[in-house]
Amino acid sequence: MNDARSSTQHLDSAPDDAQGVEPEQGAEPEQGADRGSRLYPRVTSFRSRRGALTDAQQQTWDSLWPRIGRDVADDRIDVDAWFGRTAPTVLEIGSGTGTATTSMAKAEPHVNLMAVEVYRPGLAQTLQQIEREGIDNIRLLRGDAMDVLENMLTSESLTGVRVFFPDPWPKVRHHKRRLLQGPTFAMIADRLAPGGVLHVATDHAEYAEWIAEAGNAEPGLTVLDWKSPMTHERPVTKFEGKAQLVGSSVTELVWGKSPR
Repeated sequence: MNDARSSTQHLDSAPDDAQGVEPEQGAEPEQGADRGSRLYPRVTSFRSRRGALTDAQQQTWDSLWPRIGRDVADDRIDVDAWFGRTAPTVLEIGSGTGTATTSMAKAEPHVNLMAVEVYRPGLAQTLQQIEREGIDNIRLLRGDAMDVLENMLTSESLTGVRVFFPDPWPKVRHHKRRLLQGPTFAMIADRLAPGGVLHVATDHAEYAEWIAEAGNAEPGLTVLDWKSPMTHERPVTKFEGKAQLVGSSVTELVWGKSPR
């Protein structure tokens, strides 16, 4: 029987030092936000926003993006070729401005970390951190994470998946936009290699219950009771620090795919 272990510790596309920000109060999704995945018809879990790059960010983008970034497409990723090595591969969904991404990549030099984000200035800030700190085990993808999972990765190709602070879409009529639903868990379970790990964190209590119920119902995931090459420690971002100041507790949820 599936279960998730939780303790107290938002895929979004807005700029912040965190993995995301709270949705704008009363804001409706942009026109055209509905789009269907090929396998799982759905609407997007993010709100697309535009943002201009500074001159410095554009310079870094022009220098690094062709080598370590790419737009989401239908083509499969040759992960070994992209990183120039064979190593455990972790996918982070909703990397924001890259604070946690870069910190965890430095702590795990043996891991290939692919981070997906839709907000270009956030990706540009991540590129600046990568350049400034000489990090070479991060690759960036711009676009919809479900398209990455469905079209760019193969079964049992990931050591881990991280989803930190996905947008909770708190209004009931928007719950269909939540990223972490049954079909998403099924897709992640398929993409995880045996022994792989899914690590989720949220500061939204009701969404935490929703996530736990959906994750526990996925037969391909179970309680994690083995050692993984992927760390489960996270740095506390500015966003999370603000949430803690106003009394928001953070729930960690961890599942694994049973080793064979």
